[in-house]
Formats: sequence, structure tokens, C-alpha cells
Amino acid sequence: MAELLSSGIVQTVLMGAALLGAISGMLGAFAVLRRQSLLGDALAHAALPGVCLGFLIAGARDLGAIMAGAFFTGALAALVMMLITRRTALKTDAALGIVLSVFFAMGIVLLTHVQGQGRTASAGLETFLFGQAAAILRADLWIMGGVGLAALGVVLALWKEFKLVSFDPDFARANGLPVLPLEAALTVLVALAIVVGLQLVGVVLMVALLIAPAAAARQWTRSLGAMVALSALIGAASGAGGALVSAAQRGLATGPVVVLIATGVVLISLAIAPERGLLWQALAARRARARISDRRVLATLQGLAAAHDDTHYPAERGMLKTALGAMPRSTRLEGLEARGLIRSVTHPPETTPHWELTSAGHREADRLARKTRAEGQDP
Repeated sequence: MAELLSSGIVQTVLMGAALLGAISGMLGAFAVLRRQSLLGDALAHAALPGVCLGFLIAGARDLGAIMAGAFFTGALAALVMMLITRRTALKTDAALGIVLSVFFAMGIVLLTHVQGQGRTASAGLETFLFGQAAAILRADLWIMGGVGLAALGVVLALWKEFKLVSFDPDFARANGLPVLPLEAALTVLVALAIVVGLQLVGVVLMVALLIAPAAAARQWTRSLGAMVALSALIGAASGAGGALVSAAQRGLATGPVVVLIATGVVLISLAIAPERGLLWQALAARRARARISDRRVLATLQGLAAAHDDTHYPAERGMLKTALGAMPRSTRLEGLEARGLIRSVTHPPETTPHWELTSAGHREADRLARKTRAEGQDP
């Protein structure tokens, strides 16, 4: 590992992937909260014609010109999408589909045209489709770092406004905030992140790196600040991890590995995140069913005792099964008995098991009955 990290190329790719992951994670959080995950996909595909235009204008594979062209067509695609949704009856999903397909088709046509000219400088231009991490230079890191600092500065300066627009744009509009310019600013920032990631991840996979860290962070956090910070951290860790794995295993492309790691983090988060994870929800549902079962058992025993005018009336298995529709599990009765709410008793000459409420059980049944009435639910 030390020998691997001593390589200048590996160090450059590692820092570039971590920077891109942090930028994408930070800005992707706002896209996820605004329910515009597909916006990143549309802007990423719309950047392809800009890549080709930047190459044609510069006459060479100049990263600055290519990024400027990608940003221009990405911003243009965002503007077209906003015009479609505001000037026509089409919904956002239709506008996204139109923009994505049209701009990507233009990009493929331009890419084919550039490659058909036979210029040697156009060799490798198609790597912007899927990314080529090894092509990142030290000078590119300064560009990525500058974009990241600029994006962070804008987010911090407009934090309250972005927060309100992301959660409740109607309320923000009612408070006099310029919602449309703020949404446009967020869209521009997302376009910047996409442009920065084209060389590493490519047009096709960029949306995954933009959305996956934010989706994972959403499972673990309850506040916007924590979500943005955790999303940036997950993105940076995924980028660095993908760079290391691809460097250690020859033949593995960095971009796809980064995306797979970020997706793995999402799957883990969906499974085990506290309160929101599938495992926690399953446990919570099981506990809820157990509480309902306990409530029904106690209410049934108290009802039988009241019907027989005997607070210590012993109910046998058949009575409980008839009243509840099914016999509660032995573990459920053992749990209530361990809590001191019921006790098993004998009732000669019968030999079948019987149970009766204890004094604590009666109090708990009364408490649950009051709670049920307050909630307006049946026991």
C-alpha cells in the first residue's frame, strides 16, 4: 500500500476523486431534497455536446475549453428545461426526458463528426462518456479545488435561502425570496459539479456520484447541515476508495468503481440506518405488533374478570383463543408473566393452563385502556 501511494499518478487520481466526491456530495444533497435527482442526469448528458464544442473551438484537447463548453451546454439545458416547464403544460419529468435525449443526441452527432475528421488530437475524446481518471493532471486539481471552494462559498453565503427553497419553496416565495434565481443558482452549482467530474467519472455515471452520497446521508441525518456534511464525507470516501481499488487492481476503471462503492454505501444505509433503515423499521414494526398483542391479552383477561365479577378470574387457553381469534404465543405470555402482569395458576379439576391478572396487570390494563380511548383506537 505504501508503494502504491508513493506513485504520483495514484496520488493525483486519489486527490481528484476525493475532491470530486466531496463537491458532488455537498451539492447533490440539495438536488435530492428538491426531488430533482434526474436533473443531474439531464445536465450530465447535456454536457457532452459542450465537450465536443470546446474541442472544436480550442482545436485541441484543452481541458479548460472542454470544461467551459460543457458548462455552457449544461447551463443551456437547464434553461431550456425551466422554459419548458414554465411556458408549456408539460411536467418536469417530460422536460427532463426531452432535454436529456435531445442534447445527448447532439453530443453523439458532434462526437462522431469530430472523430470523423481524423485529427489525432481527438483521440480519447470519447473517454468523457465513461471517464478516464488516469488522464487527470496536477493542474486539474487546482481547477477542481477552485470550483469546490467557490461552490462552498456560495452555499455558505446563501445557506438560509437555499435551505428554505429546498424544503418549502412556496413559503420562501411568500416571504419575498427570489425563488427562481435561487433555484437557478443551485442548478448552476450542480452543473459545475458535473463539469468537474466529466474527466473522472464521465457523462453516463456522473449522476450516480451526485445522488448516491446524498441518498445515503439522508438515511442517517435529520438536519440539512448534517446531511450536507455527511454527504460530502461519503462522496470523498467513495472517491478515494474507488481510486485506491482501481490502482491496486489493474484493468479496473476508477469511475465505475467509485460509483459502485457509493452505491454500496447507499444499500448499507438503506438497510441499517437508525429509524429509517429497513432493519430498524422491521424491528419497530415487530415491537409495535408485540405492544398491540400485549394490550389485547391484558384487555381480554380484564374483560373476562369483569364479566365474572372476579378480579382473579383464571382464564384458560380456550377462552383466550376464542376472545383473541388466535392463541397468543407462549413467549408472549411468558414475557407478560416475567413483567409481573399475569401469572399462571392451576384450576382443579381442570388440567389445562390458566392465567390471571396480577394487581400490576390490572393497573397496566387500565392505563392502556385510557391511552386507547385517548387515541381513539380499539384495543
